[in-house]
Amino acid sequence: MWLYLLALVGLWNLLRLLRERKVVSHLQDKYVFITGCDSGFGNLLARQLDRRGMRVLAACLTEKGAEQLRSKTSDRLETVILDVTKTESIVAATQWVKERVGNRGLWGLVNNAGISVPLGPNEWMRKKDFASVLDVNLLGVIEVTLNMLPLVRKARGRVVNTASTMGRMSLIGGGYCISKYGVEAFSDSLRRELTYFGVKVAIIEPGGFKTNITNMERLSDNLKKLWDQTTEEVKEIYGEKFQDSYMKAMESLVNTCSGDLSLVTDCMEHALTSCHPRTRYSPGWDAKFFYLPMSYLPTFLSDAVIYWGSVKPARAL
Repeated sequence: MWLYLLALVGLWNLLRLLRERKVVSHLQDKYVFITGCDSGFGNLLARQLDRRGMRVLAACLTEKGAEQLRSKTSDRLETVILDVTKTESIVAATQWVKERVGNRGLWGLVNNAGISVPLGPNEWMRKKDFASVLDVNLLGVIEVTLNMLPLVRKARGRVVNTASTMGRMSLIGGGYCISKYGVEAFSDSLRRELTYFGVKVAIIEPGGFKTNITNMERLSDNLKKLWDQTTEEVKEIYGEKFQDSYMKAMESLVNTCSGDLSLVTDCMEHALTSCHPRTRYSPGWDAKFFYLPMSYLPTFLSDAVIYWGSVKPARAL
């Protein structure tokens, strides 16, 4: 019985592999717009797709980032300055893309731009701390998508949204996990709506990777600022040692992150170039064997695991 079951599972995986290996034709004629190309996943993906011969339209936050990217790529790749928190910047970038793609439309839209801080205990934060992250990671994704959608629909193309395993299971306070849960929900509804137009939507849910988001200096400065803005009552409840303990726990978590960003960009590339892309990609062993399985556990079990490994306030029960 078990042998038949294993054979069936193996056959299913083989058929899926063969199906997913079929590549879209005429890639050299297809335009892909990527946000957040100054560094990290966006930067590597832009260079990766450029080497493959695709027409890359890379959006960077700074001119310095754009210049550095252009110096490492072919003349096909073009850059534009984009701040996803500003409507006028998004509208201008959309017009810029429209002028380049013409009647062909935009084959791929990759929403990759994102930030992580402010990040820390929820009680240490104010509304503006949550809003600053949501503006980039969620509202930025939504507004860029809504503006680019007519171009993507014209090409019957792809939308690839970068979420996170933290969009399945929230381990930390602040706007980051909230924003990634929102990206998951937005992508799901978008995928169902755009099916009627032949547009495919994929969600990338990376585990832990070493990018600017996991920069320890930035995370440490962020936690100190949050501590300084809390009330004396909150400081007394959490205790002076909590900040150091929390930072050490975060550093231990960051040290387990993978430095191989290609695990993520390969998934993004597959979502853009495969005839049959997946709905969700979960790059990283921690994503596959810890975060995603944990997200399916009964709540009391996942809560117990997190509580056991968490840093406790001084006046915790």
